[in-house]
Amino acid sequence: MRIIPIPIYEHNYSYLIVDDKASEAAAVDPAEPQKLLAVLAQTGAKLTSILTTHHHQRHSVGNIELVLAKPNLAVYGADARIPELNYVCKHNEEFTVGTLKVRSLHAASHTKGSVCYYVRDGNEMNEELERAIFTGDTLLTGGCGKFIEGDAKDMYNVLHNVLGQLPKDTKVYCGHECALNNLQFANTIDPSNQYLRKKLAWSQMAQCTVPSTLAEEFEYNPYLRLSESSIQQATNASDSYEVMNMLRMLNDNFNNQSNGINGLSNGMNGVNGINGMNGINGLAGMMLQ
Repeated sequence: MRIIPIPIYEHNYSYLIVDDKASEAAAVDPAEPQKLLAVLAQTGAKLTSILTTHHHQRHSVGNIELVLAKPNLAVYGADARIPELNYVCKHNEEFTVGTLKVRSLHAASHTKGSVCYYVRDGNEMNEELERAIFTGDTLLTGGCGKFIEGDAKDMYNVLHNVLGQLPKDTKVYCGHECALNNLQFANTIDPSNQYLRKKLAWSQMAQCTVPSTLAEEFEYNPYLRLSESSIQQATNASDSYEVMNMLRMLNDNFNNQSNGINGLSNGMNGVNGINGMNGINGLAGMMLQ
């Protein structure tokens, strides 16, 4: 399994998943399809499917052009608002891309129809050699997406009871280049965390911070460490849902203060800062996420 991150817009990612054994590929959130097609041409693989994590425009709008360029693609998702959707995947449903196994995991919170795609590569003995999860705007490096169409309880369920139960060596490919801003916020909550400090220092130098792993996220991502005393003290709460909700509120305030309106074009995080501006963007007819 080859996974190729494709930077799009200011700080989004599309991904190309290539199964070299079958010379078959899937596109994840190909919102700028010409960029993905240029990468696809270099692989020699046949594109057979689109995995759409959620309906927001900068994740799904490219489906239209890509289906025109590559007819008969299977377009997976779980939200009728996704352009060109022709396969509504159920929670825990299994399908394949070449010889790769893909499981769709419903992740309602950022949007009601969010889906994460758990992809595994194995050998002839049916042993899994590599695992990856494509999380869109649900689990982010060092953070998580806003609860636009859900609440703290929904996000807790997704992060801890669904994604948190996957093998910890699973690589995490999120929908945005957002590590630096997320980790800067996390550092205000948990400044004595040595794993966090190390990851933050690294992210200040790295141009591409994907993938992380689930094991790493459980070391420094505050949304996955709700029972830690440092997180509870910073949020002045102990109930997991309350801690999650307070983290999100503090995170939003942090982004508003650090990014402001100019944060929309600063190329750094963005997912939460931009989501906070959805009302303004909606006036222009553009949903960024």
